[in-house]
Amino acid sequence: MIDWIDIITSALGLTCVFLAGRNSKYNFWVGYLYTSALFVMFLSKNLYASLLLQPISLAINVWGHYRWTHPKEDEKSSEDNKALKVSSLSWLERIFVILSVFLVAGVWGWILKTITPSDPVPYLDSCVTVLILMAQYLSALKKWDCWIAWLIVNIAQIALHLSVGNIFMPIVCGLYLANGIWSLFTWIRLYNKKA
Repeated sequence: MIDWIDIITSALGLTCVFLAGRNSKYNFWVGYLYTSALFVMFLSKNLYASLLLQPISLAINVWGHYRWTHPKEDEKSSEDNKALKVSSLSWLERIFVILSVFLVAGVWGWILKTITPSDPVPYLDSCVTVLILMAQYLSALKKWDCWIAWLIVNIAQIALHLSVGNIFMPIVCGLYLANGIWSLFTWIRLYNKKA
C-alpha cells in the first residue's frame, strides 16, 4: 500500500537537501514543511525517537536559518557578505562529535526500549535520531563536515525505513546519499574559496 505521507515527505525532503547542497538559504523554508510532514509520518509508523526529533529539528532549522543569513563579521562569505561562509571542524571537535553521538544514542536507545516497547528498532531509531540532530547542528553552523554525518545518516535511514516497511523513503535516502556525496565535494570547494 502506498502512503501519501511517504510521497509528500519524500518530495519535500529531496527538495530541501538539494537546495542545502547547493548552498541555498531557501532550503530552510522547505525544511519547515518537511519537518511537519516527518512528524506525521513517524507518528503513523510508531517511530517515537524520530517523532520526538521533529520539534528539536524545527528549532535547529530556525536557528540555522538565522545563522546562515546573519553571519558575524569574520564569518561572512567572500562571495556574499550577507551569507555565512562554509567552515570546518577541528580534529578534536570531530572526536568529540563522534563520542557524543555514540554515548547519547546508546542512552537514548536504552530509555526508548524501556519506555516504548512498541518501537520495533529502538537502538537504530535512536542512533539515526542523534545522527540527524548532529548533522543538522553542523549544517546550521555551515560546517562541511555535516555532509559526512549526512552520508552516515542516509545509510542508517535506509536500514531503518526498510525495517518498518516504508516504501519510498529507502529510495529517497538513496537519492539523499547521492546528493550528499555531491554536496560534500561542493562544500569543500566552497570552504577552500572561503565562500
